[in-house]
Amino acid sequence: MRVLIIEDEPGLRDGLSVALRVTGFSVDAAADLAGGRAFAAGHRYDCVICDRMLPDGDGLGLLDDEWRRENRTPVLILTARDAIRDRVDGIERGADDYLTKPFAMSELLARVKMLCRRRESPAPAVIAVGDIEVDTARREVRRDGVVLSLTVKEFAVIELLAARAGRSVSREEITESCWDQLTEPMSNAVDVVISQLRRKLGEPSPIRTVRGFGYILEPR
Repeated sequence: MRVLIIEDEPGLRDGLSVALRVTGFSVDAAADLAGGRAFAAGHRYDCVICDRMLPDGDGLGLLDDEWRRENRTPVLILTARDAIRDRVDGIERGADDYLTKPFAMSELLARVKMLCRRRESPAPAVIAVGDIEVDTARREVRRDGVVLSLTVKEFAVIELLAARAGRSVSREEITESCWDQLTEPMSNAVDVVISQLRRKLGEPSPIRTVRGFGYILEPR
């Protein structure tokens, strides 16, 4: 899943980016509304974290952008304003969630996960595809009950494939969802991760190549 952060305080912006990446998200980060809008124009995000008081305007202005309305992208507003009127104003303008500073990083991560799950049809906590179980809460993958040791990127890819089980997922969609501007993959990065997943999942391989397009996860 891919998240956009718009926050002008460098320390907080970097801290959020690191925490989200460690948790398994792909992250892009901007210091102002202009930078955030430039990212949003070129990528699809599962959630946006946006500060209110930015150098070039109020973060609530993002809620009126056409790309946000068309894609139904959830927006979590951050602010140092803790008055009830400010929080109500954010919700009434269309914010999906509102968090006042200072906040616990664990709470923010929990809220972002909730908003990302809400992005489309709610997914079950455990996605079962044949004898494979993808536990999105524990961030574990099991085959025949055996827990597999996966990297963050490997888990992100199989989580996406499991959510689309039985349907082909293009290489472009995998790249867009599982990588970000800071970690742009090499041309064969998706294929490398798929190869690693196949090795760890064992035979028979549940991942089938759709020639010239991408991959599909099927029960075996």
